Amino acid sequence: MKSKRKRLGDLLVDSGLITEEQLLTALKEKGNKKLGETLLDLGFISEQRLIEVLEFQLGIPHVSLYRYPIDKKILAIVPKEVAKRNMLIPLKKEGDRLYIAMTDPMDFFAIDDLRLSTGFKIETAIASKGDIIKAINKYYDYDHSMEDLLEEEKPVEEIQEAVEEDSPVVKLVNQILLNGVQLKASDIHIDPQENKVLVRYRVDGVLRTERTFPKNMQSMIIARIKIMANLNITEYRIPQDGRIKVNIEFHPVDLRISTLPTVYGEKIVMRILDLGSTYNDLNKMNLSTVNFDRFVQMIEQPTGIVLITGPTGSGKSSTLYAALNRLNSDDVNIITVEDPVEYQLEGINQVQVNSAVGMTFAKGLRAILRQDPNIIMVGEIRDTETAEIAVRASLTGHLVISTIHTNDSISTVTRLIDMGIEPFLVAASLSGVVSQRLIRRVCPDCKTAHEPTQREITIFQRKGIEIQQVLRGKGCSACNMTGYKGRVAIHEVLVIDEEVRRMIMNNGTMGELRDLAIEKGTIFLLDDGLQKVKEGLTTTEEVLKVAISD
Repeated sequence: MKSKRKRLGDLLVDSGLITEEQLLTALKEKGNKKLGETLLDLGFISEQRLIEVLEFQLGIPHVSLYRYPIDKKILAIVPKEVAKRNMLIPLKKEGDRLYIAMTDPMDFFAIDDLRLSTGFKIETAIASKGDIIKAINKYYDYDHSMEDLLEEEKPVEEIQEAVEEDSPVVKLVNQILLNGVQLKASDIHIDPQENKVLVRYRVDGVLRTERTFPKNMQSMIIARIKIMANLNITEYRIPQDGRIKVNIEFHPVDLRISTLPTVYGEKIVMRILDLGSTYNDLNKMNLSTVNFDRFVQMIEQPTGIVLITGPTGSGKSSTLYAALNRLNSDDVNIITVEDPVEYQLEGINQVQVNSAVGMTFAKGLRAILRQDPNIIMVGEIRDTETAEIAVRASLTGHLVISTIHTNDSISTVTRLIDMGIEPFLVAASLSGVVSQRLIRRVCPDCKTAHEPTQREITIFQRKGIEIQQVLRGKGCSACNMTGYKGRVAIHEVLVIDEEVRRMIMNNGTMGELRDLAIEKGTIFLLDDGLQKVKEGLTTTEEVLKVAISD
């Protein structure tokens, strides 16, 4: 049909979803990429809107692959390389027709290519890019060698398998890593159970089981990961730590490996540090305008200590690196002491803690002070010695940025005093504290507006915020039916000014400090979270998980 030959750009302009200017910008930017992909990258259109307009205008159905029963027998008709290159996957075969799902049903070259190579008439459906990538990984990974591995009993001593690059176990582990990166997981858990092995991914802060393997594969998978991380594969009685640097789909990824002996064998957790991520920009850290200005003012002072606090996995390191990136210029000497060095930043001297040879935070910090630094970043203040040296460094004309484990910004002040730092030193050296948490973001593809519940209205009223509607995700294939996709940070920025300093020196209680902070207009975690609910970024449930309601 002639009408189907209309180009995607014209179709979107006619539908009023993008302007002529946006189309021209995308055409200029696209390079080797497809137009639809470029429009999504530039943020001119959401994937869901793109799918809806194609479905409506072309009469091509949209299919969700999340629980679609794909016939594995027909995968042999379309090679994996063709599926990946053209972002498509075969669904079923009926007579002389082959039904495929693809991200761009207007890619007539790919359709013609498939028709000629398979001999079938091609019927198209639309699916999201994330859906197709997951389906390709899920269904094409199990080639014959993988099935051999699942069926065969492999003796523990057979280490050769775990070394040869084309062996099934190597492909399987690579696939587990690739899946983790594509799901944007922060951690991959290899969890041995009594008679099976679970592969679990932590996505947006929530753990979920993705695959289950038979027990006989446990030793092979663990041996392969330990070989990649240069760990001792014959030692399984004590915990070990290592690191893997790999390129996954031309994407540099750093993995921190930790092993732990359990009653059912070694458990392995791999922390994924995506080196291609954009977490090094302070403008992308979700700070509200007021908090952003306060934080920038703190870190741009020539001296003092700025502390970032929060539990493990609350994005403290990302905020630290973003702050360093902002301060990084030719006319300052920035030195860090970290355990471990997570991201390597150009133009910054980074020192790795190594307690095995006595290189502790305190020792590294002492050495740094003799290196003529302007700005010092300490990965974490864990003990009194490190805290004392950091305070001394800030009082002798250096800016010190670090993290500390406390529940909120106010308790950070009392924590330093509890560590043995004199109140007058805390008051003199501390410039400010940022407390932060990561909460799940409402899925942009399936978000719908709802009236707030009575409980929500009460909570918002108590904080003096008016709210007409809240957004919640219905659950779709893009967010694995959770209603959430990605995470957003909420912050509490406490500025230590003259009045707060006086109160610290006079041994003010936490309650008094909090009252003064409220008077000074400090935005607490709960307030910042509720504001982000009002903006439609997250839900009240997510905020209340991490911020205590008064």
